[in-house]
Amino acid sequence: MNDYAGVMIATALFGFMCPGLLFQLPGRNRAVEFVSMNTSVSAMVLHTVVYGLLLFLFLVLLNVHIYL
Repeated sequence: MNDYAGVMIATALFGFMCPGLLFQLPGRNRAVEFVSMNTSVSAMVLHTVVYGLLLFLFLVLLNVHIYL
């Protein structure tokens, strides 16, 4: 069987964690901005770190598997 957990979780997190799409942390004018569609270097770095930590959490620590 094929394990699709890595592909599905990484794709979903990438969609949700794009800076400026749903939220941006830190924002340009405030600490958190919602649906700003703008981004900054610090927001990209922070979202990349959070993305990596969440991916590590789901795939390594929680050992999630999705079989189709």
